[in-house]
Amino acid sequence: MEINEKDGAFFTKQLMQWHSTDNDRSLPWKEEQDPYKIWLSEIILQQTRSEQGLPYYLRFTEAYPTITDLAKAEDEEVFRLWQGLGYYNRCKNMLFTARFIAKEYNGVFPNQHEQIVALKGVGAYTAAAIASFAYGLPHAVVDGNVYRVLSRYFGIDTPIDTTIGKKLFASIADQLLEKSDSAGYNQAIMDMGATVCTPKSPECNECPVASRCVALKQDMIGLLPVKSKKLKVKNRFFHYVLFLKDGKLWLRKRIENDVWQNLYEPYLIEDNAIMDRTKLAERVEGIDKEDLSYEGSLKQRLTHQLLEIHFFECNSVDGVTLPEDGVWVGIDALGQLAFPKSIVSFLEKKLYI
Repeated sequence: MEINEKDGAFFTKQLMQWHSTDNDRSLPWKEEQDPYKIWLSEIILQQTRSEQGLPYYLRFTEAYPTITDLAKAEDEEVFRLWQGLGYYNRCKNMLFTARFIAKEYNGVFPNQHEQIVALKGVGAYTAAAIASFAYGLPHAVVDGNVYRVLSRYFGIDTPIDTTIGKKLFASIADQLLEKSDSAGYNQAIMDMGATVCTPKSPECNECPVASRCVALKQDMIGLLPVKSKKLKVKNRFFHYVLFLKDGKLWLRKRIENDVWQNLYEPYLIEDNAIMDRTKLAERVEGIDKEDLSYEGSLKQRLTHQLLEIHFFECNSVDGVTLPEDGVWVGIDALGQLAFPKSIVSFLEKKLYI
């Protein structure tokens, strides 16, 4: 798709002017030029809103001021600090990359786009953000905000979740980029999408490019951007049995290539439906249903999964053979371990931590 040259020039000019005069969105990483801190913020903000990610960014930069500090950190310590952010594979990749840079680049963050995009956990968007914000390299970012702004302004109905769509929007973003100030341009278009051209109830009266916005003129704002694929959600049913003995709780670390990898959990039985005490006792050798007390449930929505989680407590462990990969942890030490968000919520409610 060839964009109208005048519309493109108008967009970039008005966007940059808005950024210099009216964009007052304040976040600690916006004026940052340290590539490590920019990278850290971008990893934290993947699949995470800025408001949620902010306290994590501040805690990480305080605990690990440099990438060398992060590279030297213990896995358990880092995962504990990450606890609650979800998508724990990001944390795993972040640690791997920090150690890779410490070893292969002597702790100096690479300054070439090709090197940055090759880092584990760094995709095209993150690489463009680091390259432009840290080094002023002419690479345009394309994230959800950018898709929304460009699709509405130009009236593009090509699905953004297709190969054709991704290439199209990347090409347009590159054409519009203010190469003399790539960092300013990238920050401006993302901020405009986050504060003005929002998914619902956009502030069109405050938009610097509203006069030429195709979606506004043709009443298509609610229709753009377009996605072709409907997300299929898998339902999973988790049943946790909290085995307690002498003030300790039995736990194991999830090492499978599945949700919550490297985090701790109590004894788990997963089934394709909700189980009551009778059915659960049939699955755990050595206990009777009378040994189990139901402690509550909660749900957690992941990108492609809906987890329905039920908790049971068992104070009788005599005759129960527990897996060898577990450990007994004192109740007073639970706060030192990293758990999935839903388990933390339960433990806090029950005053375990």
